Amino acid sequence: MKALILAAGEGLRCRPLTLTRSKVMLPVANRPILEYIILALARNDIKEITLVVGYKKERIMNHFGNGMEFGVNISYVEQEAQLGTAHAVKLSEPMIKEKFLVLNGDNLIDAGTISDLIKGASGDVTLLTAMREQTTGYGVVLLEKGKVSQMIEKPRDKVSHLINTGIYMFSPSIFGEIDKTPISETGEYAITETIQRIIDKGGNVTNITTKGTWIDAIHSWDLLKANSIFLGKIEDMKAAGFVEKGAVLVGDVAIGDNSVIRSGSYIVGPVIIGKNCNIGPNTTILPSTAVGDNCSISSFTEIENSIIMNDVRIGAGSYISYSIIGSNNIIGTHFVAELGKDLKIEMKGILHSAEELGSVIGDDNMIGPSVLVRSGKMIATGCTVDSGVRVTKDIPKDSIVL
Repeated sequence: MKALILAAGEGLRCRPLTLTRSKVMLPVANRPILEYIILALARNDIKEITLVVGYKKERIMNHFGNGMEFGVNISYVEQEAQLGTAHAVKLSEPMIKEKFLVLNGDNLIDAGTISDLIKGASGDVTLLTAMREQTTGYGVVLLEKGKVSQMIEKPRDKVSHLINTGIYMFSPSIFGEIDKTPISETGEYAITETIQRIIDKGGNVTNITTKGTWIDAIHSWDLLKANSIFLGKIEDMKAAGFVEKGAVLVGDVAIGDNSVIRSGSYIVGPVIIGKNCNIGPNTTILPSTAVGDNCSISSFTEIENSIIMNDVRIGAGSYISYSIIGSNNIIGTHFVAELGKDLKIEMKGILHSAEELGSVIGDDNMIGPSVLVRSGKMIATGCTVDSGVRVTKDIPKDSIVL
């Protein structure tokens, strides 16, 4: 069986992190989201994988190559224009001759999630669904006599707690139906509209409800929850190949090869630290924190429930909580990311909710000593922030703040 992974989009709601990488390459527990999907497929003996790429495709292709390192065979198809999920699936038609899986590249799953769909698939189309109390922002599924009767995209009212995960099993006949799918009001060809046409014609569309892992990181701060969940099962992650082979696992703390933890440092797991890191002395790292490769965290700094990406230097006496720090940042001493709760964060004129958040900082910034970032505020990429600055609003890319 073959699998098609849709990985062409940017992930606008995850900016500024996606200014330099696509959403599928955002790290959770020091691994890109897309890597979890590929290894979940491999553990179900699905080795022929096609990635539909587009935005920042080189970063994806450089990381995964031909798939040999991950025990699979990866081919690539480029979606030059973002014309929707149905259009992305259609691009794979020349390579598909039998039933195949379709997955979104920005959802975190495990091997059990895939296994549930494979074991229970039947009919022309099988949807993988999940039960959720909160369904706002998701497409939901209605059933009748054991079959899918309707798919509703982001309903205003609660009509069902059964959400569509965006994971499907299709037969090659789906390509003919895509050809008949009309373009939506947003200018895209949606695979959910294709499936609804099959239902309306009396086709056999079924669903399997999974109890496996399925996490949709819609916003950048959703990565923190996913990071906490995956770090909470760090021993299983090591068995599945998600922890570096040279890493040392001490209880629920994983420390990468050639990393040094200096005297007086206090680490409470679950925590993962990448390779070639220099921690301390007298540094505190608290649960649900991931530190990437080649990082330096100086003395008397405290980090909690955060994601620190690769090649980051953090000065002494800093405090970082519920925050995401992108790659290649240089942060001066006594930096503080203020923690806030029940925040309303505006993005392109729309308010989004964050239960708890410090700050989100993109790549390649230089932040001077004694900088305070107010809760929920974001620093984009390529910025220089002078010492003593209080960041009270979002800073756009390539800014100089004095």
